[in-house]
Amino acid sequence: MNTKDHDGTADFNPGVQLDIHHISPAQLALLGLEEVAFVKPVMTDAGPAFAIYAADGTPIAVAADPQLAAAAIIQNDMTPTLVH
Repeated sequence: MNTKDHDGTADFNPGVQLDIHHISPAQLALLGLEEVAFVKPVMTDAGPAFAIYAADGTPIAVAADPQLAAAAIIQNDMTPTLVH
């Protein structure tokens, strides 16, 4: 990656080593975006539930229990992470 003329867009290639000392804020924000989702306990109008968020904090869904939330994340080829 040439940091002098890089436009800040994600251009990660599998198997290519990235120097984290030269990563742009835009690239940092995209790390794990399509690979990781997190589950957070929330209170809804219907009572306690578990919200599913993308790595950048974008809400994706709400599940009745943490196991169902994790299953939904795994079904979508992502890795679930619990936030408490």
